[in-house]
Amino acid sequence: MKAGTERIVRMAELEIDPARIEAYTALLTEEIEASVAKEPGVLMLHAVSVKGTPERVRILEVYASQQDYEAHLQTPHFLKYKTLTAGMVKSLDLIEVDPIVMCAK
Repeated sequence: MKAGTERIVRMAELEIDPARIEAYTALLTEEIEASVAKEPGVLMLHAVSVKGTPERVRILEVYASQQDYEAHLQTPHFLKYKTLTAGMVKSLDLIEVDPIVMCAK
C-alpha cells in the first residue's frame, strides 16, 4: 500500500431513541446500501444491534483511505442519513480500531 493510503477502520457505537428504531433502521439501511454501491472507497459497512436491545447499534466501517472517508461524509446519501436521523440518535461514539484479522466470503 502507498504511503498515505492506509485503510481507515472504525467502530461506531450508537444509542437510538427506542420509539424511532424502525425509522432509523430504514434510513441506515438505505445509507449503507447506497454507500457500498456508489463509493469505491467504502470497502465495508456492517451494522448490527446488541442482541435484545435494538436501540444499541454498532457499525463496523472500513474505508480505502482517509480521503475516501472524508469524501463519504460529503455524499448526498450520507448527508440525508445524518440530517434525517439527527433527532433519533441519543449518543454516538466513533472508535478508531486496529484490525487484527478481517476475513469475509
